[in-house]
Amino acid sequence: MENELFAARIRDTAEICVRTSKPKFIGFLSETQAAQAAELLKRADCEISFFGGYEGAERVMLACLPSWCEKADFPLWAVTFSFPGTYTLTHRDVLGTLMSLGIKRETVGDILIEPGRAVVFATAEICPYIEEQIDKIGGVGVRATAGFCEPLPAGDAPVDATTTASSGRLDCVVAALCGFSRSQASEAVSSGIVAVNSLICEKGTRTVLPGDKITVRGKGKYSIESMDGRTKKDRMILHYKKFR
Repeated sequence: MENELFAARIRDTAEICVRTSKPKFIGFLSETQAAQAAELLKRADCEISFFGGYEGAERVMLACLPSWCEKADFPLWAVTFSFPGTYTLTHRDVLGTLMSLGIKRETVGDILIEPGRAVVFATAEICPYIEEQIDKIGGVGVRATAGFCEPLPAGDAPVDATTTASSGRLDCVVAALCGFSRSQASEAVSSGIVAVNSLICEKGTRTVLPGDKITVRGKGKYSIESMDGRTKKDRMILHYKKFR
């Protein structure tokens, strides 16, 4: 039902754009939702675009644009929180503070954190409220200012790792990446918590290829770098990056 409602919302937004000849926006969307939206609107009579406030954002807004509109003016902005670098704040600290104010998750984009600074992307409408209301996060006093300065916080770098899998099937690769048994991995795939290249995949027999990005809800995101070589026991060697 949730997926049906999401699909209806996406299609309705595109139809309203075409009917009114005005740009329409939805967001913020997760990587999976953005991929689903792009698939749903392949044959739409409007142009589509995604943006999350900076190049490479994970959570993005969708813009449906009429033919006359060459560039989308996305209704989003950012708030920067400054605090003493001796304190450590996490993504959960910042998101929890935002949610405690009754702010809906879909109005908040990426949250980027480094020692002494956190940058929150959100809808332009909600940014002034965030700036006015928050002076403490996770028990740490913060100073909020509109906008952000580059370079943005880089966050945690992905970790390079190597493991082995019995084959390149999705369920086998998920088992290797997450430390699951084969049956646990098969159940994870069939239950819809595994995405390949941002799209949910419920077929454990799908072949994984180098370059694929695999997300397992509750376990993390992995980028398959290479699948070359075999061990003495004829297991496939996987080189991958894990995003923390």
